[in-house]
Amino acid sequence: MKALMVTTFGIFSLLTANTLVYAANTHDPEVNARQHVQKHRIKEGMRSGELTARETRRLRKQQQGINRLEKAYKSDGHLTRAERNILHHAQDRASRQIYKQKHDGQRR
Repeated sequence: MKALMVTTFGIFSLLTANTLVYAANTHDPEVNARQHVQKHRIKEGMRSGELTARETRRLRKQQQGINRLEKAYKSDGHLTRAERNILHHAQDRASRQIYKQKHDGQRR
């Protein structure tokens, strides 16, 4: 009975360790933080009237594309440096687009 418990505990420990490694390979807090900030910037631009309804839709759609891309990259359990760089580049472009649309002089 004791041997069975030790074996069960050992298998459980290995599965837990694999799960933690799997989660660690896809974790990128900077990507998530930037997505949150950009979502807030779009919302604030809409509320202040700096973004038209059409601009808001386009910017939100762009953010959804980045979210889908991130999900696809993380689906295999590993976010490579190249994939992370692509995500950061996409976020940089989205950030510039948000700024440009908020400051283009069009009002709601």
